[in-house]
Amino acid sequence: MNPRRCRILRDGPSGSGPILYWMHREFRASDNWGLTHARLLGLKSHQPVGVVFCLAESYLDATVRHFDFLFRGLEGTSRSIQNSGLRFFVLHGSPGLEVARLARQCGAGAIVMDFDPLRIKRKWVEDLLLSCQIPVHEVDSRNIVPCWITSERREFAARTIRPKIRRLLPEFLEEFPRLPAPRPWAESSTPPDFSRLLTSVKADTTVGPVAWITPGESAGQAVLKNFLSTRLPHYLLRNDPNQDVCSHLSAHLHFGMVSAQRILLELQEQSMQGEQVDSFVEELLVRRELADNFCAYTPDYDAESGFPVWARETLHAHRHDPRPVLHSSEELEHARTLDPLWNAAQTQMVRTGKMHGYLRMYWAKKILEWTPDVHEALRIAIRLNDRYSLDGRDSNGYTGIAWSMGGVHDRGWTERPVFGKIRYMNLQGARRKFDVDRFVRTWSACRKSDPTLPQDA
Repeated sequence: MNPRRCRILRDGPSGSGPILYWMHREFRASDNWGLTHARLLGLKSHQPVGVVFCLAESYLDATVRHFDFLFRGLEGTSRSIQNSGLRFFVLHGSPGLEVARLARQCGAGAIVMDFDPLRIKRKWVEDLLLSCQIPVHEVDSRNIVPCWITSERREFAARTIRPKIRRLLPEFLEEFPRLPAPRPWAESSTPPDFSRLLTSVKADTTVGPVAWITPGESAGQAVLKNFLSTRLPHYLLRNDPNQDVCSHLSAHLHFGMVSAQRILLELQEQSMQGEQVDSFVEELLVRRELADNFCAYTPDYDAESGFPVWARETLHAHRHDPRPVLHSSEELEHARTLDPLWNAAQTQMVRTGKMHGYLRMYWAKKILEWTPDVHEALRIAIRLNDRYSLDGRDSNGYTGIAWSMGGVHDRGWTERPVFGKIRYMNLQGARRKFDVDRFVRTWSACRKSDPTLPQDA
């Protein structure tokens, strides 16, 4: 394992106690650099290794839909971890404080944890560092090239980060090692009951689970295998929402149930090449890692103040422009706008927990056009995405909304009302790209057949 994947948040020699791996972003037992690093520390110090999951009291508008997906995936992951000779701990409360408490109770020698650039996670890390004195290591298992290695600053656009990632890729695109069995814990552990844990979650129950996708590591690998064999060859059609050519891996990637590194290694192993493969790798590698870069170096990644200066200036100059229509937050949530394509995209997200990638841009830009100001537009878009999308509460989501509304990683375009120089999208443009009416018919029919969705007045 490349040692540069890990950065030391608190230095010092590992103590004589067990090694704890705090799993809070990468919920998988295999292809996990954080877990690998913890196991290597355990082998070096001849100590057992424990994996810790802590259920926070609340998390960024997460609903039962999200917790159901996470917990059902963790059932298989926790079994794999325990079958490997590691102990699995489930805690409940303020994560940084609870992990520190466990470390003191078991006399841990060191803590290894996942990297995550979001503010709430950085607060958890601060709590941990203030509450324990043992070594703390942070490992980036989300990005193939660790975020802090790729760049030490916020990158301007994909074109500036792409060559940096490509230059470092040979150093970091390595196979995951096979490790010997760790020293076992002295005490056995009871398998966690995640179905019972779900009933204890204080989360919105009105947004329920979805049935079309199965969570977990093995399910994610099956989705990947199917994508590579049946849909990737047609990936150049991905901007047509009527074509089923996308990977369907966004939820598994968000919850860390599939490793982006494993996907790229699979592409290499199968010698898959071509323009469609290049396009997929651009999304998987460059765009995802650009999103983590943006959130890591932009503390206000979900606010107008995180936009580039030119975007803030142009939006401010057009702040008083009359909107073609103003829609309330409730009208938007219930897909009751005058735009049938927007309504269909919103319905898709509400019903399935997923929205087609091309339509996410259109969806966000229309919210900007239909609300009094960019502050309100951001609030509504982030709430809806985090509430309904399985891959919400993620760097990709915050960055995508900032691109759509605030010109992040983009440039100025022809000036027009409301948007100023922000890139504009409209229904006529969408019609030139794909059969809009077909997409609208599909989701209008789904809406009418689903009694759980609000019906048109």
